[in-house]
Amino acid sequence: MTGLRVYSWFLLRRLGLAVLTLWGLASLVFLMVKLMPGDEAQMAAGADASAAQIEAVRERLGLDAPVIMQYLGFLGRILRGDFGTSNVTLQPVLSDLSVVLPSTFELVFFAMVINLTLAIPTGIVAAYRSGRTFDTICRIAAVTLGGMPAFWLALVLQYVLGSLWRVVPISGQASFGMAAPVVTGAPTLDAVVAGNGAAFIDALHHLILPAAVLAILFSTQIFRALRTGLLGVLKSDFIMAVRAKGASSSRMLVRHALPNSLNPVLTLSGTQAGAMIGSAVLVETVFARKGIGAYMFNAVAQKDTFAVLGSVMFIGAVVCIVNLLVDIAQLLVDPRIRSAQFGGSRA
Repeated sequence: MTGLRVYSWFLLRRLGLAVLTLWGLASLVFLMVKLMPGDEAQMAAGADASAAQIEAVRERLGLDAPVIMQYLGFLGRILRGDFGTSNVTLQPVLSDLSVVLPSTFELVFFAMVINLTLAIPTGIVAAYRSGRTFDTICRIAAVTLGGMPAFWLALVLQYVLGSLWRVVPISGQASFGMAAPVVTGAPTLDAVVAGNGAAFIDALHHLILPAAVLAILFSTQIFRALRTGLLGVLKSDFIMAVRAKGASSSRMLVRHALPNSLNPVLTLSGTQAGAMIGSAVLVETVFARKGIGAYMFNAVAQKDTFAVLGSVMFIGAVVCIVNLLVDIAQLLVDPRIRSAQFGGSRA
């Protein structure tokens, strides 16, 4: 096969796998709806709805049809982007998500920046100085921090950095009177759009602590993966040959060892971006931020079924898309994966 056909076939297989995953998630969500106690039409119509209103909602949603027809209708609504209507806001769930998602994406973006900034340099130095004091301290810290629950770490940092030392705010997205006009829903980006430097600094100040909590929890995974991969490469015959040719330590590390150790980091970074959205549920709740995590928490607390299910489907779709992009990126940057995927084909 030619290179283009090989890549096209790989992409089609990955797209097919993503579609199957989303179909399985949608089926699981449908099953959850059917197993939840209570009348779906009653929950959709609201607690104060009359019997006639409930029956009208039941007919509109197709809940009076056989289960198999309800299932097909459920899949059809999802394909059209119809996740139902929130019982609390009385707005389409997709509309609610479009309001809260920019704040969550902002949090995840800054958390990923902190995550990689912490994990990659420490992983490189720890691997290069394996068995020494710095490496030992980093490994102990990684095990300790990696096992901490997100809400507990958030509360500890709130108390120490926010209450005792007062270096960062403990909650919210902006100080009173400092918020820029809402344009995108992401406070820092809204401040940039408004050209308000003070609002940008204030929004960033409020973002540091929740982003750091997410980053610390995930950076331990990248640190361990990079350190392990780099140690294996540094002990390989390939690096021994590079050393024998007289390459300096910095050149050997940056030009030869590091590029061959970044594949696990690339994989983890992609999957973590999706996982962070799910982890934002607790972090956003603790720090009183308006995002999909807080939206889901409130939906569960108020038994807003369609809001919960719509949020679950959206997060699942984001994870599938991110994993697909990671697979493509790995294929492009790692010749070993191209060889494993395509065998002897030229790509």
